This record gives sequence, structure tokens and C-alpha cells, in this order.
Amino acid sequence: MKPEKIDASAIRDADILIVRTRTKVNELLLKGSNVQLVCTATIGYDHIDTAFCESHGIRWMSCPGCNAQAVCDYIEEAIDEYVQAFTPALPQTIGVVGVGHVGSKVAAMAERKGMRVLLNDPPKGIGISLDKIGRNSDIITFHVPLKNSPAEYPTYHLCDEAFLAKCKPGALIINAARGGVVDEEALLRSGHPFILDTWEGEPDINPAVLNGAFRASMHIAGYSVEGKRNASQMCLNAIAEQFSLPKINLSAYPYLGPSAATQKGEPWLDAISRSLKAQPENFEALRKDYPLREG
Repeated sequence: MKPEKIDASAIRDADILIVRTRTKVNELLLKGSNVQLVCTATIGYDHIDTAFCESHGIRWMSCPGCNAQAVCDYIEEAIDEYVQAFTPALPQTIGVVGVGHVGSKVAAMAERKGMRVLLNDPPKGIGISLDKIGRNSDIITFHVPLKNSPAEYPTYHLCDEAFLAKCKPGALIINAARGGVVDEEALLRSGHPFILDTWEGEPDINPAVLNGAFRASMHIAGYSVEGKRNASQMCLNAIAEQFSLPKINLSAYPYLGPSAATQKGEPWLDAISRSLKAQPENFEALRKDYPLREG
């Protein structure tokens, strides 16, 4: 079903609900339903009212790490295209904010490329302060969940006007985490070059921010064949466990959907960016029809 068709009447008799980020899973959707398990085939779960689920005995799960390699590949391509366009050499220092499944892979990739890597992840007790990341990094990339509670290390507008003012002049800002992590209007005013895959208010994105981006994409950084397979497998495992069903191994089945091979050396992110800038009103359609990357 299309996300906009998933409403209370559609799921009332369902035992299991499997969604992605476009479906808001909350009291309005779940109240009065038979749902016992909610699976989101995504890393993030800010679209799920976890407190409501837990208080009503509904188990929920996400798929941490399912598409971490795909997002890492996206960040590497973003950096490579930026270097090809603007700099004679690879920037020396990258700041990685959020060192979970994705951030740790990005850090390892940057080290392999010969970059100095600075880390920031207060919940894990890892790395240095955000201020030091800003002052010392040529590239800053965000890989944190979207949280707005003071008790949970809030990340809403983590990259705000005050942070950007402290950043090294000309530092490249990349956000492939969640849209609200970056204050986009402050980013646009700052004059820093930036690359965005996730947006505030998506799919209704700010046209000025879109046009100001060096590269822009429609929340597809994690879209790869392997990432989708991993997420689907994790959801199936949770369903089998919840309902004592036989496990299904998806590796035994071929992927039959559209895919596009990732070819090193070709600026594939540039092509995506030009397409989105030409038709921002089709954000959702472009996202839905995006051919999954292989590799």
C-alpha cells in the first residue's frame, strides 16, 4: 500500500504492521487495531510513537545498520564529487557526528582515504566536543537519530546558526541522517557549501535550500539492494520470533526489482541532484522510482 493509504481502517484487523519512514505510527493509526508488532524497515524510528506502543503492549522494532554501507557509499561519492569540482586535493580533516552503524563505517572509509578523522558521539562517550569538530573540520557529516527530548541528547537543529558560526570557513556540511538535524535556513545563510539527502518537511522541501545545495537527493542515501534485503530480513526474523513461525532466508531468493549498478568514477550523485532540482515537486515520485544501487 502507498503510505498515504495506510490508515486506521486499513490496518484494523492486522496483526503485523510493516512500514517505512513515510507512515506515522501513532495512536491515531493504532488505536482499536489488532496490531501486536510494528516493524519499520529502516534505521530510524522517529515516525513511530514508541511510548504509545510500549504502553499498549505493542512490540516495535527498527533495523539498525541495515543500510549502513549504502549510506557510507553515498558519503564517499559526495566527498569525491566535491573534491573533483572544487579542490585540487582531498580535504585533510573530516568530522563525523554520530558514531553508530553508519558513522563508524564513514570514519573507517575516511581513514582509508587518508583523512584525519574527528569523532563526536556524547551518548557513547566517544570523541571530542561539537565545537572542536566545527573549528577543526574541512568536512562535517551528520549520522545521528532525530531526538528532541533533553533527556536523550537532543539532535533537533544540532547543526544550527551558533554551530555554523564556529565552523571552519568553507567547511562542507553533509546531512544524510534526518532532516531536522540541520537548521536548513541557517545553513543557507551561513555560506557553507552543503550536501543534503534528508530535509526538513520533506517531501515539501525549501526551494532556496535545494538550489543552494552542491548536491541534493531525495532521501535515498541508504537505498541499495543489499540495504533493502537486510531490512526485509530483519523484519521477517522479528515476525518469525513473535509468532513462532518458520524463518525465511531471503538470500535464497533473487532480487527482481529495478537496480542501477554503482560505477566508480561516474558522478551518479550529480545526476540525481540535477533531476531533483529540475522537478522538486516530484520528490516522492523520484524517491519511489529510484533504482536501487548495487554493491
